[in-house]
Formats: sequence, structure tokens, C-alpha cells
Amino acid sequence: MATVETFADVPEASAAARWRTFVVDFCRQRPLGAIGAAVVLLNLVVAALANVISPYDPLATDYGAMLAAPSRAHWLGTDAFGRDVLTRILYGSRTAMLVGFSCAFIGATLGAVIGVTSAYFGGKVDLLIQRVMDIFLSFPLIILALAVVAMLGTGLENVIAAITVPMIPRAALVARSSALAIREMPYVDAARAAGFRHGRIILRHMSPNVMAPYLIMLTAFLGQAILLEASLSFLGLGVSEPTPAWGLMLRGAAVQFAESAPWMAIFPGLAISLAVFAFNLFGDSLRDALDPRLRTQ
Repeated sequence: MATVETFADVPEASAAARWRTFVVDFCRQRPLGAIGAAVVLLNLVVAALANVISPYDPLATDYGAMLAAPSRAHWLGTDAFGRDVLTRILYGSRTAMLVGFSCAFIGATLGAVIGVTSAYFGGKVDLLIQRVMDIFLSFPLIILALAVVAMLGTGLENVIAAITVPMIPRAALVARSSALAIREMPYVDAARAAGFRHGRIILRHMSPNVMAPYLIMLTAFLGQAILLEASLSFLGLGVSEPTPAWGLMLRGAAVQFAESAPWMAIFPGLAISLAVFAFNLFGDSLRDALDPRLRTQ
């Protein structure tokens, strides 16, 4: 009985050992990527514990402390309504992480499924899907997102939809290029010969084998989604007041008081830049680690 348990534990132990080895090698060989991952993790912790670590209520106004400079009471100063800038940045990370992860996950997942489906069927189905994807790819991300917001309206859910739509064709293109080679594998032919349904072959036999490019797309889309959400909010087409959001903190009074109260624009801008830069560093390093063609060792 003890022997059976020992052998049963081997795969789990082996997987844990491989994971630890990957993490250690990743940190050792790609220190910038490890720093990016640490910043990403910090953002997630801040978003989850914003109500615990924030010194003030993000919606509370104090007209006696309007446009107060950074001090011991307000480390990053206050805005035109007397709201603490640090508190709103901490709570704004919730909006950024929610939009970023939602858009990246939905966009990369739907795009991967569409790309694998297109590669699997080929022929006229592939031609039709790719022409539709080409139409979406012809528009820049921000322009297509603006068009979707114009049709759906503002609000957090609509912003997520507006940012997700432009990401789907980009993910589909990458997934299709990987799935074209997988389609010719013997096990796919064996699954067809066994009479499995197309949906089963696509989801259970082909999709798991595009996991490496999927993870790369997921991390790459995170930074883009955060930047797009900030851009839409800055233009007044994203989330609306009084919701704490980094892009929203940069518009309105932050522009009017840019000279007399520069902290209103500087610190939210730094938060956006740091988050996007960290996601890009982590995504690039993860791509190098997962793509065998880019490995140096």
C-alpha cells in the first residue's frame, strides 16, 4: 500500500519540482522579467487589500484640504475635491486590474478558440474567418475601442467589451499560426479516425497545444488593456466619476491645475506607466522563456 502511494505521489512531486526550477531559472536568467512579475504581484495585492491599506475613503471629500500639497497627512496630496490622491490610486488599481485581466483573458481565450477553429477546418471556413479578422485588424486598437464604446455607451462593462473586441483578432492570428502545424499531427488524424466530434478535437486535442502562445498573448494584452482603459477614461468614454480610476484622475481638474497642483497628474501617470511597463517586461520575458526559438540556453 505504501509503495502505491509513493508512485502516485511521483507525478505531483515531479510537477512541483519542474515548476520551482522554472521559477528559479526565470528569476536568475531574466531579472527584469522577475522585477516586472513582482510589480504585477504588488498591483494585485494592492487591488485586493485597497480597503485595508488605504488611509482614507476614496469618495470622501474634504473642502478644507482642497489641492493640498503632499504632506504627512496626505502623502501624495489631494485633488480639487479634497480627496486623497494616494487612496484613489490604490483603489484605482482595482479598476485597472479588473479591466486588464478581464479583457486579456476573454480576448485571448476567444481569439485562441477562433484561431484554432479556423486552422482546423481550413478551406473556405478559414478564408472567411481570416477575412473578417483582417477587417478588424485594419483598425488601430484605440479607434476600434472608441467605435465600440460609441455603440454601447460608457460604463465599466461596456469598457471591458470595447477593449476585448480589438484583442480577439490579434489573438486569433497568433493561435492560427501555431494551430496550422498542430493540425497535421498524427494524434489529430487519429482523433478524426476515431470519430470524435470537431468540438472535442478543437478544445481537447488542439487548444491545449497552443498554451504557450496563449500565455504570451495573455500577458501582452494585460498592459494594453490597462493603457486603453486609461485612455478611454481620460477621453471621458470609460468609467465615470466618482469611481477611482487612473485615467479618470488625469482628466478634468488635473489638467486645469497642472501648474499649481502637478501631483494630481504626476502620480496617477506614474501608476499607469509603472503597471504597463511591468506587464510588458513580464510578458516579454515569459515569451523568451516559453518560446524555444528565443532561448539562449
